[in-house]
Amino acid sequence: METHPDIIDMRNRHEMAERATSTPKAQAIETMALLTGVYLAASPWIAGFSNLTTLAVTNLIVGIAYAVLMSGGFGRAYERTHSMAWAACALGAWTIIAPWVVAGDVSTTRTVWNNIIVGVIAMLLGLAASAASGKRRSSRGQDRTA
Repeated sequence: METHPDIIDMRNRHEMAERATSTPKAQAIETMALLTGVYLAASPWIAGFSNLTTLAVTNLIVGIAYAVLMSGGFGRAYERTHSMAWAACALGAWTIIAPWVVAGDVSTTRTVWNNIIVGVIAMLLGLAASAASGKRRSSRGQDRTA
């Protein structure tokens, strides 16, 4: 294995990914994303959605997906985080429009505001992860040319 022609490149990529995910900014984004996903999953019971079972199930599924996508993928597959971050932004956008799409005529403003606020936070965290991933990619390209 030590004579493999790509061993140095593989080690460099692993070390760079380890350094990138160990920065305070990356850890903060990952932690806040995990908390956002957990809150979104539990929000129907925390915010007290009334008679919106379809929206409650939607928030549960999207919240779990968001938490797994951002915390599981962001730390372990940092090089692919750019596309994962955009998927997280899409989940945030879905969270914003879900009360109208899934539940139809939403009569409780608490439900709408809960999803709008959590959706905006999810989108901002996705954008922050994308920006961190973009910086990581550009620095990796500079390392190869140096």
